[in-house]
Amino acid sequence: QVQLVESGGGLVQAGGSLRLSCAASARIFRNYAMGWFRQAPGKERAFVAAIDWSGQSTYYTDSVKGRFTISRDNAKNTVYLQMNSLKPEDTAVYYCAADVSSRKLVGLEYSYLGQGTQVTVSS
Repeated sequence: QVQLVESGGGLVQAGGSLRLSCAASARIFRNYAMGWFRQAPGKERAFVAAIDWSGQSTYYTDSVKGRFTISRDNAKNTVYLQMNSLKPEDTAVYYCAADVSSRKLVGLEYSYLGQGTQVTVSS
């Protein structure tokens, strides 16, 4: 069983930065693609970013390109989402997800999902 635990959410002013972390159980982290989804109030869950198991390939939704960066440290079994130039519309619960396929993560499919961490961006 893969467990995913997110941290790093909080309240930040528009234009600020946050870094989300997701710690995963070691057993299969290194063989899984990792990703981030988000769900804003009253909206459906949406794809944000994904990274393949090797860290060589990354994927982003258009609205965060150039502002967010996904990365992973396989030695620490952790994936990160660095969020810069935050906007009020980035306010959402952010979920860490894992799947053997990064393409599935882009399509909002997953094998494992974390509990989520709240990110609130004030204007």
